[in-house]
Amino acid sequence: MNPMTLLWVFLGAGLATYLIRLSFIAVEGRVRLPSWFRTALQFVPAAMLSALIAPDLLMHDGALYLSPYNTRLAAGLVAIVIAAYTRSVGWTIAGGMATLIALEYWL
Repeated sequence: MNPMTLLWVFLGAGLATYLIRLSFIAVEGRVRLPSWFRTALQFVPAAMLSALIAPDLLMHDGALYLSPYNTRLAAGLVAIVIAAYTRSVGWTIAGGMATLIALEYWL
C-alpha cells in the first residue's frame, strides 16, 4: 500500500473519531438527552473495556480456553480482586502483570 494512501486513511479515521466525540460535547446544553440515555452512557466505558479484554482472557487459538493453565485468565481474576479491594489502577495493573509474569515463568 502506498504510504500516502495510508496517511490519508489514518487522517480520515482520526477526523471521523474526533467528530463523533465532538458531537456529544457540542450538543451538551443545547439538546436535552433523556435521563435513561444519560444513565446508559455511564456504562459505556466499562462495557467497552470488557469487550476488549474478555476475548484475550477467555480465548486461545480461536477457541474457549477455560483451564487451570490459562495464565491470562488467572492473572485477570487476580487483577479484578485487586481492583475491587484497592480501587487503584496502578496496583491493579502492577498486580495483574506480576501475576501473569510469575505464572508464565512457573507454568
